[in-house]
Amino acid sequence: MQTHYVEVNNQVNPIQNQPDNDKEKANLDAWLLQVASSQDKQAFSLLFKWFAPKIRAYGIKKFNDPTLAMDLVQETMTLVWRKAALFNQNKGNASGWIFTVMRNHSFDMLRKIQSNKEDTISDELWPLFDKQVESVELDWLETRKLKKAVSVLPPNQRVVVEGIYEQGLTQQELSEQLSEPIGTIKSRLRLALTKLRQEYEHE
Repeated sequence: MQTHYVEVNNQVNPIQNQPDNDKEKANLDAWLLQVASSQDKQAFSLLFKWFAPKIRAYGIKKFNDPTLAMDLVQETMTLVWRKAALFNQNKGNASGWIFTVMRNHSFDMLRKIQSNKEDTISDELWPLFDKQVESVELDWLETRKLKKAVSVLPPNQRVVVEGIYEQGLTQQELSEQLSEPIGTIKSRLRLALTKLRQEYEHE
């Protein structure tokens, strides 16, 4: 088996995520096939022991967060357990298949993290748009301040915020109403909410 190398600090080091030899590669393939055919827990344990530290290292580099890295380990290996039957030895080896599962799931995690950030901003601002908020002085002042901040947003961002939070439209409905791609609506909303939050942080 050909060994791959990368240069790090002017030194040549083997990529540790690759099986060291044909025997190790064969073992990984055999263990994954055992999991696929009979959900062999011992074989899965051996796979976990080999892949977990490598997935964790990838996760730390990807997320810069040990907790998220461990989430990536657990969730990747859970997917391996559930989807092992999809592994086709004729199309590749176990290592390549599992690392593909890992990379795909890491992208899903990144998308979810970004989405949660947007939801957090939205949740912080949503009550100030809610017409059911009691008309006490503080709420009135906060709503007035927010509406003033919205009024100075760029027109294409303002119409998205007003459409979603004041008119109650979904992003899809607004996309159709404005004849704009859903991705454009999401981008404008994200930019607008970020600006609004910054305005509040500077108050």
